[in-house]
Amino acid sequence: MYVRVNEVGPRDGLQSQGKTLTVDARAQLVKALVDAGIRYLEAGSFVSSKAVPQMAGTDELFGRLSDINHVRYAALVPNMRGYELATASGARVVNVVLSVTDTMNRKNIRLSLDETADVCAAIAERGRREGIEVQAYLAVAFECPFEGRVDPEVVATFAHRMNDAGASKLIIADTIGAANPTQVRQVLDLIVPELGAERLSCHFHDTRGMALANITAAVDRGVAEFDASIGGLGGCPFSPGATGNVATEDVVLLLNSMGLDTGIDPLDLVPLVRLAEELTCVTLGGKSFRWLAQEYNRTHGGDRHGG
Repeated sequence: MYVRVNEVGPRDGLQSQGKTLTVDARAQLVKALVDAGIRYLEAGSFVSSKAVPQMAGTDELFGRLSDINHVRYAALVPNMRGYELATASGARVVNVVLSVTDTMNRKNIRLSLDETADVCAAIAERGRREGIEVQAYLAVAFECPFEGRVDPEVVATFAHRMNDAGASKLIIADTIGAANPTQVRQVLDLIVPELGAERLSCHFHDTRGMALANITAAVDRGVAEFDASIGGLGGCPFSPGATGNVATEDVVLLLNSMGLDTGIDPLDLVPLVRLAEELTCVTLGGKSFRWLAQEYNRTHGGDRHGG
């Protein structure tokens, strides 16, 4: 079975870093990811540069990426203006984020839960009319940093709402890395029978070290798409305790080891982790990185990027 690994490092990874990369550096990272076999990337976001200065120049970045036709690039948009900027810059896939608790929305974008749902639904409906793929993230789907545990029925309710609005994909997001496999199964058991596993993707953080176990639980429920960030780069800047996206190299190694097809060789990601470290000045690498780096050195004659 083919499992899609969606690389979110260039957006979700970089947006929370203290160092702001130039558009040239961001383009360098994206190109290197593509060269390593990544075919699905969230390349940037069309948000206020005052709120998230790390994403300034995303329009220029998308202008550089538009000629690469074999890669699917997505952009995060917070509102209709962001949708218009993204599509004008050539984005054909946009992501909207609906936190499923009221407090999280108010802290994040200063809108209520219902107001945020209306904005996301309007973007999804417009995208459906205009031939733009709109993917809906259901953030803090397992636990909210402000309201605690989230009722799976609430997640299912908003999954249906975004589906009815025309979202092409529903991404169940463990925004602060608080989920466990039992919770993952509980949420998916409510959504998969009615909407289908093929409509779903999952976004796990590894804050408490359970992301790979959660991915395995989701695979067992038929989910075949997962977000990951090279080297475990990043987290949500608006969510306390959200550090630690699950590392792309860990996800690829896990899925390949299970006999699933990602189309990516995890050893090819070793230089990418080193590149991301050099660009961000942050020490990176998932749980498997030390072993992967040793294997890379062994098979590549001790290339300096391997360890």
